[in-house]
Amino acid sequence: MDSLDDTVWDVVISGTGLQQSLLALALSRSDKRVLHVDRNDYYGGPDAAFSLQEAESWSKRIVDESPYFKHVSVSQHDAKSGASDGPGSGLSFSRAYSLSLSPQIIYTQSPLLGALVSSKVYRQLEFQAIGSWWIYSHSSVPDQTLSDDHGSEGTESRDSNHRGTLRRVPGGREDVFADTGIDLRSKRTLMKFLKFVADFEDQEEVWEQHASTPFTDFLTSQFSLPAQLHLPLLAIAMTPYTYQKTTTAFALPRIARHLRSIGRFGPGFGAVIPKWGGGAEIAQVACRAGAVGGAVYMLGNDLRNIVGEGEESEGQSLTRIELRNGEVVRARWIVRASPADGHSPAFNSSSEGQQQLKAIYIMSSPLSTLFTTVAEGGPQPAGAVVMFPPGSLETDSSDKAQADMPPVYVVAHSSETGECPAGQCILYASIMAHERSVDHDLLDQAVERLLASLDGNDESAPRVLYTLRYTQSNLAVPQTSTDAESTMESASKPPPPGSSDGPVLVSPPTSLDPVFDDALLDQVKEIWKKVMRQPDGNESDNADEFMVFEDREGMVADLEGDD
Repeated sequence: MDSLDDTVWDVVISGTGLQQSLLALALSRSDKRVLHVDRNDYYGGPDAAFSLQEAESWSKRIVDESPYFKHVSVSQHDAKSGASDGPGSGLSFSRAYSLSLSPQIIYTQSPLLGALVSSKVYRQLEFQAIGSWWIYSHSSVPDQTLSDDHGSEGTESRDSNHRGTLRRVPGGREDVFADTGIDLRSKRTLMKFLKFVADFEDQEEVWEQHASTPFTDFLTSQFSLPAQLHLPLLAIAMTPYTYQKTTTAFALPRIARHLRSIGRFGPGFGAVIPKWGGGAEIAQVACRAGAVGGAVYMLGNDLRNIVGEGEESEGQSLTRIELRNGEVVRARWIVRASPADGHSPAFNSSSEGQQQLKAIYIMSSPLSTLFTTVAEGGPQPAGAVVMFPPGSLETDSSDKAQADMPPVYVVAHSSETGECPAGQCILYASIMAHERSVDHDLLDQAVERLLASLDGNDESAPRVLYTLRYTQSNLAVPQTSTDAESTMESASKPPPPGSSDGPVLVSPPTSLDPVFDDALLDQVKEIWKKVMRQPDGNESDNADEFMVFEDREGMVADLEGDD
């Protein structure tokens, strides 16, 4: 690449995470001169996806290089890499895997999917359906599950020491009435709630005064919904918080999102996952499209220092920026991630919501029981969600303390996602950090219990082949409106999207929500609008054309040629 010394740019963007990559694409296709840099030698930042070799390298250096990751470890449980005892029997070659740091679920009504279509980026992406939501029940907490009389939807462990059951969450009205584990009266009560949540925004008189109270209390007081039916609703809300801190205002829109998304793109599913590596694939495709649109990309480089401000060029104020390679460029705007480059966010275990424990497991079996088709004419799912409610896993805490912990989620990806070879699958486990001490052993236990619950269901002794464990820190967390959460937010609240210190714009960090946060696209748009303003501060004439692009001659061919 030619030297960039003394070149002039409309914007320099630091980091190639999903939101920075979408921003670079939007600006490059809006005829802005974009320099996009990343200190890493890979795309995606906290949304990256890795082969086994790349994951090993990342695990050894990331703690020293990034403020967002701690306690990173890799364990290979099967030394017979490339074993030929049968499909899935051992680890395959390194690049047969794509382990995603951002395996977020995307609901079909998400505006992200609309933006990918309007920007034509969707042509370079594939999506797979998420099928069933499951709830795990340990035998010691039968009152927190659906009835055992659940037809063929349940699977029970033969291991008396870890006896547990998986129950599929009803996917809609038909599933509710077909479920023999719910009595008729409870079915009517549940259907009353589902009818309410379909347009809850227009019924504020029902829920607004309960907005900041626990959602479970709202279900009991307003709908007399039995406690055994709280869990299915909490499961589809996918709350990362304790149930006492999962408020009505937080849960209702998430449940509505789930239900409104079902059937949008086909029968039986309402959420998807990007093939080949989750958010990393979207980020890389956006970067490729941005490059075709004129953006310049530099990996292994980043912003080092602002060395001068206030220069004028063509009526615009420019800032001189020194890059890590020593070159100096000039730009009208600088976009960086929060916190400031080189400054670590507080890794404070007492601040609930700021940390998430995660682990990625490569399994020797496809665990096909999890990926059953849920509706006639529907696609074969490539994803499934398993929730482990509070109290379903063993800890050193008292029974009451266990019940006050957040749930554990295990999101399963089949080989159809392109993330592993045929005959295997990937399990992504996570739990939000909590004031009660938790560690990665709890995630290991969840996977062990999941495998035990599938024992005897045509699975050939599934085992863990490989584990990548890490703790991720992030200040951008979903809002719950509880007093404890409000205290945390006021102490360490990230800057609003597009907030600036002179020419420096701050892009909030990626959310730790297990579901893609639609607010991310709004944040990207706010920064885009600020960069698109005229020199006199007025809105650009094309301010309403965010991520809406026409085909450029040769662009599709150029993108396909990059694959």
